[in-house]
Amino acid sequence: MAKEDRRGKRARRDNFRKRVPDLGYYFIVTDTKETEENYLYGLRDSLPENLRGRIVIKVSKAKTESLVSACREQAAMEPQYGEPWIVFDRDRVTGFDQIIENAEREGIRVGWSNPCIEIWFDAYFGKMRNSQDSVHCCREFANVFLKKSGQEYKKSNRQIYAMLNRYGDEEEAIRIAESRLAQYLKNGMDKPSEMCPCTTVHKLVEEIRKKAHQ
Repeated sequence: MAKEDRRGKRARRDNFRKRVPDLGYYFIVTDTKETEENYLYGLRDSLPENLRGRIVIKVSKAKTESLVSACREQAAMEPQYGEPWIVFDRDRVTGFDQIIENAEREGIRVGWSNPCIEIWFDAYFGKMRNSQDSVHCCREFANVFLKKSGQEYKKSNRQIYAMLNRYGDEEEAIRIAESRLAQYLKNGMDKPSEMCPCTTVHKLVEEIRKKAHQ
């Protein structure tokens, strides 16, 4: 039992204090039921075992319109954990650009995809196809995924991260996504809602990958 100090209060033991991982505690808020969560936890589970205490990834869910406030509240509760992100799709979201702007103003980083995260998954297989809506994007990716893996694509697939890496190329995906983003910006397009197909999820993945190989 913990000893009491001279005032009769229990002294707090050092080993009860939260340890802050030295390579980052990422808390990520997303608005989807399964896809992004499965992918991000797959990313976490892919880290070498000796790094899993040094890079922590925790995913929470919130309604789209509450992403920023939910992330801000968690940041206030645990200010020592300084890697807040929101991850969400354009899909049919109203105020897409405003949500991103509000997040960045609050110091929250954003992994957005336009039209949906499957456009980022598509890059694992060598290209980002011109899909202007999420239905078409998901259908096209599902066709590619079936050809590459021999399996049907399901949004509920908990192994999606591992399968994308097994049958695709993550380094190439990052290169493709970064090149597409840079091209839009070079052409004077800086509104995410107008940058389609495009994503910034690769920036989160790339950052964690770099830390894992430090």
